Amino acid sequence: MSNINRYLCLFIFTPLFSLAQNKISGKVTDTKKRPLPGVNIAVKGSYDGATTAADGSFSFTTTATGDQLLSATLTNYQTLELKINTAAGEQLNIVLKNAVNALRVVTISAGSFEASDDKKGTVLKPLDIVTTAGAGADIANAIKTLPGAQQTNDREGLFVRGGTGYETQTLIDGMLVRNPFYSSLPDIPGRGRFSPFLFKGTTFSSGGYSAQYGQGLSSALILESIDLPERSSSSVGVSVIGVSAGLDNLSKDKKTSYGIETDYTNLSPYFNIVKPKNSPNLGPEIIGTSVNFRRKTSRTGMLKFYGYGNWTKMGFNSNSLEYPGYTESFKLHNNNVYTNLTYRENIGHDWHLYIGASFSSNTDNIDADTLLKNPAPSLIKVRSDLSQTRVMFYKNLGRFSVLRLGGEYQYAEERSAFNENKANFTDNYTAAFAEGDIYFTPSFVGRVGGRAEYSSVLGEMNFAPRVSLAYKMNNFSQFSVAYGDYYQKPEPQYIRFSRNLGYMKATHYILSYQRVAMDYTFRTEIFYKKYTDLVKTTPAYNNNGSGYAQGIELFWRDRKTFKNVDYWVSYSYLDTKRDYLNYPFRVQPDFAANHTASIVYKHFLPKLSTNLGLTYSFATGRPYYNPNQPTDKFMSDRTMTYNSVGVSASYLTSIRKAFTIFVLSVSNVLGNKQVFGYHYSTDGMRRDEVVPNVPRFIYLGMFMNFGIDRRQDVINNL
Repeated sequence: MSNINRYLCLFIFTPLFSLAQNKISGKVTDTKKRPLPGVNIAVKGSYDGATTAADGSFSFTTTATGDQLLSATLTNYQTLELKINTAAGEQLNIVLKNAVNALRVVTISAGSFEASDDKKGTVLKPLDIVTTAGAGADIANAIKTLPGAQQTNDREGLFVRGGTGYETQTLIDGMLVRNPFYSSLPDIPGRGRFSPFLFKGTTFSSGGYSAQYGQGLSSALILESIDLPERSSSSVGVSVIGVSAGLDNLSKDKKTSYGIETDYTNLSPYFNIVKPKNSPNLGPEIIGTSVNFRRKTSRTGMLKFYGYGNWTKMGFNSNSLEYPGYTESFKLHNNNVYTNLTYRENIGHDWHLYIGASFSSNTDNIDADTLLKNPAPSLIKVRSDLSQTRVMFYKNLGRFSVLRLGGEYQYAEERSAFNENKANFTDNYTAAFAEGDIYFTPSFVGRVGGRAEYSSVLGEMNFAPRVSLAYKMNNFSQFSVAYGDYYQKPEPQYIRFSRNLGYMKATHYILSYQRVAMDYTFRTEIFYKKYTDLVKTTPAYNNNGSGYAQGIELFWRDRKTFKNVDYWVSYSYLDTKRDYLNYPFRVQPDFAANHTASIVYKHFLPKLSTNLGLTYSFATGRPYYNPNQPTDKFMSDRTMTYNSVGVSASYLTSIRKAFTIFVLSVSNVLGNKQVFGYHYSTDGMRRDEVVPNVPRFIYLGMFMNFGIDRRQDVINNL
């Protein structure tokens, strides 16, 4: 929960402030002098701009001075760049030409939702994420409202299309994030560590992702960070769970920026009022801080650094299932550090260079004990360090086609200790990839590539071919197909105890159709995924596991039918079985539901300066293990159906010239009972429900930003 203050603070403050001085206004028409609404007008190299009204008119202010380039962009029209002088104050008349060729350019989309790229069909932007009721400004929770993702709210991670949370990888600017979620307590999932406003682009790939990335059997969450902040700002926040503060400074030439943020969360006062199922014995208390630096090194070059540190302590007491009348204690101290440095530049002759380096370290110290029963607690310490370097060259081939060549190296250290027993290992992982987007015609494109990987701890090499094809039937509709092999190392806890394991493998087959207009998105996808070489733990560690996942998914988003309303609906059908770990045969795993659906509704009330949100999530019951059932009935029992309604409201105002927002958010507002599974005692005589630690969570906060109040500008552009 520690970043929710900062997330909501960023949500409010980022778009609402500027140091505007010069006014730019005018009108945009097409070649037949018809007004064009919805055109994005912006001063290039800045975030100052506006969107044209129904009559094609626009007006905004900018801090930029002197000669500048003004860009005008609209789907289905050629982008226009116009040289202006910001001090001239003249009324601009802009004419956009129909982009006949560009309209029909097809994009690779099978298995992926692109965000923050209007040409590829925007699905979720940062504001979408933080205004999704029930998501708590968490990227992963918002992604769970899209098709393919499961409602697994009793464990951390994104569970996608029959895959475990471990099978989904998170990448920031192309670099792997080893621990993207806070460490979790038993049956209490950790939320994501990163603010959605760090990123200008979000790609959720539920399958068939690019050969640039590897080590994810099921899915990849690919995040692209912002280049420079919109403007300098500072902020503070106070909520029922903690406090936060932030500072972003943008240089006068708008080529360099730095920022620092910190937040403190303490849930003890909240849990003193709202009693959880399990009583806290440590914290929960979280301290987080981050720093960033951005430098535009040339017209085409960008250097980015991001560093993050987090210190957590939390623990709970629960009634012992194994020893009735006794108490089980679980305490966790977690330290996490992540750093990321990337550089991009055009090196000439249509070649571009990307270089990245990252380091992360995560330490979990766990103290588990049955109070008044065992003479000594179980002490567990796990530390994971990962260093990564990555290089990629890419070249434009003609107007649309691209060739990518690159490689990466990772050095991983895994250390663990259970009381006095230690198990450590290191791994040198290397990979190389080649991939090309080949436009046979503007309406027909193929992406062909492959990835080779070697792991020293496994002593094994693999090669993964990947192919995607897409055909655009008209300006809005296209079909896509994808095929690919995906490999992943077993989880570290299994490698620690067996060095005879090899790569796990999944093969993806995907067929999709999508129709994307300016205010509507429709998408349907059929997939089949075959698993081989999954890890088995009985009778000994081996790679004899297997499985499959298949299904169909639907998505609909509408931002036009109802005034000031944005909503989307998603549905997924999943048929999956796997034989892995200690499973005696192939069965539906305990993290997978056959049917999941979400409805997200957002309503803005301009006269009240208020945003309202509602999210409904549904999932059919999941399998769970009942030791009282015979072996042939393994995992045959099902939990109850999952239902959840989240609501949110935010009110915009100003206090002493500081822009201020009040936020109220309630998860599971109806108090629906939610059972994710059951724990049984060893003899099978007693069981305990796995349920949320609190039936609903109520969040109330106030956030202030010190700058110029531009609420009306924001309201006019909604």
